[in-house]
Amino acid sequence: MSDKLSSSLEDYLEALYLIYKRNNTVKAVDIARALGVSRASTTEALKKLADKNLINYGRYDAISITRQGILAAEDVIKKHNSLSDFFEKVLGAKHDEAQEIACKIEHIISKDMLLRIEKFTGYYTKNFDDEFKNKYFS
Repeated sequence: MSDKLSSSLEDYLEALYLIYKRNNTVKAVDIARALGVSRASTTEALKKLADKNLINYGRYDAISITRQGILAAEDVIKKHNSLSDFFEKVLGAKHDEAQEIACKIEHIISKDMLLRIEKFTGYYTKNFDDEFKNKYFS
């Protein structure tokens, strides 16, 4: 069994983690609602995440996230946030567009490329003023 999660499973894990952080509890229906998918699709995804030891899940039991699941979810969220920051702060993208694009790229970007983007975003936001940013990126 591969350790790499599909982009779909990463989305489920990310949604589960964010719901848990907000509510201290997670139900399959909450995940389905957050992602706009069916409960049947959510159940299948939860089974796969449980098989990979990322969550604890039984059909009628509460859903909990394992330590390994927390680390995997936080990794996806870090990628998402770094990418959306880059698109908004450096490229001047609108928030919704930055979020949408980040959600697509977060699943395929390498750690090395992400690190480069994070470094460049930090350098850019620290060293260029708003006049420069508006002139070239608005």
